[in-house]
Amino acid sequence: MEYVLGIDVGTYESKGVIVDREGRIAAESSVGHEMSIPRPGWAEADAEAVWWRDFLSLTRRLLESSGVAPRDIAAVGCSAIGPCVLPVDRSGRPLRSAILYGIDTRATDEIHELSRALGEDRITANTGSTLSSQAGGPKILWIRRHEPDVWRRTARIMTSTSYLVYRLTGRVVIDHYTAAAYAPLYNLHTLDWDPRALSLICERELLPDLDWSVAVAGTVYAEAAAETGLAEGTPVSVGTADAAAEAVAAGVLDPGDTMLMYGSSHFFIRICRRLIPIPKLWPTVYLQPGSFALAAGMSTTGSLTRWFRDNFAGKELEAELGGGANAYQVLAEEASRVPRGADGLMALPYFSGERTPLNDPAARGVVVGLTLSHTRAHLYRAFLEAIAYGIRHNLDTMKQAGAPPRRLVAIGGGVRNELWTQIVSDVTGCEQLVRTTPGASFGDAMIAAAATGMVNDLTDTRAWPSRSRLVQPSEEAFAFYRTRYPLFRDLYERTKEIAHVPARE
Repeated sequence: MEYVLGIDVGTYESKGVIVDREGRIAAESSVGHEMSIPRPGWAEADAEAVWWRDFLSLTRRLLESSGVAPRDIAAVGCSAIGPCVLPVDRSGRPLRSAILYGIDTRATDEIHELSRALGEDRITANTGSTLSSQAGGPKILWIRRHEPDVWRRTARIMTSTSYLVYRLTGRVVIDHYTAAAYAPLYNLHTLDWDPRALSLICERELLPDLDWSVAVAGTVYAEAAAETGLAEGTPVSVGTADAAAEAVAAGVLDPGDTMLMYGSSHFFIRICRRLIPIPKLWPTVYLQPGSFALAAGMSTTGSLTRWFRDNFAGKELEAELGGGANAYQVLAEEASRVPRGADGLMALPYFSGERTPLNDPAARGVVVGLTLSHTRAHLYRAFLEAIAYGIRHNLDTMKQAGAPPRRLVAIGGGVRNELWTQIVSDVTGCEQLVRTTPGASFGDAMIAAAATGMVNDLTDTRAWPSRSRLVQPSEEAFAFYRTRYPLFRDLYERTKEIAHVPARE
């Protein structure tokens, strides 16, 4: 029997799975970790102590629990949060913690500087969108400007998945989909690093090789085999960012299919037949030659509910750790008893700036309408509704550009919160097919299977098992939220200048 190992390293949790060639699960496991926030607007992770440690822990645990012999692992696939910026020295050792994706907003000045130097029209023409906190290029420039000692010793720059693949194979490579988020360095039309942007940011030699996600990056070499327990010579796919792997796991494979990922942040991937330039979103090439997608992402969604739980449900969390009810479920049950609109409470969920479609790293969270009659449950419901309004804002932007979702597939840990998924359908008016799979790690296994010929194409993985349920919007609820949505949009416009002042201090 041949098996595939898939491992995904997320913002707060890493997951792994071993499946056979039919997609049947032999073992699955997960391990939690923390995200580092050294100061407001920054978000980092330790590549060695978090990313690689999680990979090692999960690999050993999965091999042991499944009973699968290392020689029977036909391929390894991995994904991770992205795009991240990790400088390493000539020996491949990280020189600092990795700067994370769009939730890290430190490079605002560099975004403005590069936009002026290159011209927003040129950037949009080459990358399909304007620069935002999601872009990797400004963060590389930030390191060059603010950490000269690190920069002097930097031999290569990797993203999270690149680092995992490097530790397994010794090759420094990035997939085209993730590379496209290294704007303005990547050109969507040449499928290569852009010489003009390179001249302003870094030497080409610092960046990874470019390849497709469904290609084989290399094989597990002797030292990695000894660390992981995998067999030397096992093929490793190039892989991709976690959101794209989630989309594959969700069966989002055909044009019009749109993934809505309920994770630490919400992420959207709509499969397209061609590039659709929308400056407010992220048009991109996808996982294999000739494939395209339209991506979008909010900054703080699942991480906002986590923040709320940790700060306002301490007793419930303590009880959960002692074997009691899940703290999130307790909060959801309380919020379900609060009427729509949270008795006049409205919020903005921009606790770490906002990515699409605002592209405003200085945006901040706002709560309006508080009275002495409001409770914890009102606040929690208001935040769930605020995230749903932000989801509608992204979907509306897609529709206005002529790329409406044909089929909306929801996936991720947050879909376990049935109140949340219902609120999203009620606010957006969209039906959601909620898929339950092991998530991105399952998609990693699919990608590795395609890379090594275990399946002919990613579409062949449709037959791999998954569970699903359908969430339908309530007409009455949609009518209610339709009147509140303009207020949500107006709340940002009326408060953004005030929020920007302390955000810049």
